[in-house]
Amino acid sequence: MPRLSIAPALAMLTSISLVHAQAVSNPYAYRGFTPGMDYRAFADRAGIISDNDVLRCNTALTTAKRMECGVSIRDPADNARFYLSAYVLEGKIMMLSFGDSGDARLVTRTQQDLARRFGAASRKRPSSWEWKDGQRIARLTWRGRGSARWIYVSLTDQEVLNGIVKYVPASKSQH
Repeated sequence: MPRLSIAPALAMLTSISLVHAQAVSNPYAYRGFTPGMDYRAFADRAGIISDNDVLRCNTALTTAKRMECGVSIRDPADNARFYLSAYVLEGKIMMLSFGDSGDARLVTRTQQDLARRFGAASRKRPSSWEWKDGQRIARLTWRGRGSARWIYVSLTDQEVLNGIVKYVPASKSQH
């Protein structure tokens, strides 16, 4: 009789527990992801809830310290589907974006969901709401044509994002 190993299941549970602990300690968590989280925790969470997709990452042409990643996900909490993209700098997530499409009800549901999570928006503009807490920013933007709507929920960690300066080439002064 073959022996079954429970090691993969334990590894997955440990990963889920670590991501959950990070999300609980970070008020700017959304669907188990937080700006500023470690790339490994991001990749583990994305792999667990991917919607029959594979996480793909591309390194920047100028440095391997910067990556862009993307994957289709389905959140097990409510079966919501999103295209998740992330920008990684030195192993930390500097920005996350969740993209979805639907109708006007999607915008309303997402506004209500984010207001429940983050409180009242600190800034409301046409087609955009924003929440800010120190170096962390959450933003909801939406666009529409006819009855169709496209939404994006983005989470940014300004502290991590500010680290990109050392990878931007200095401009040559003109004489």
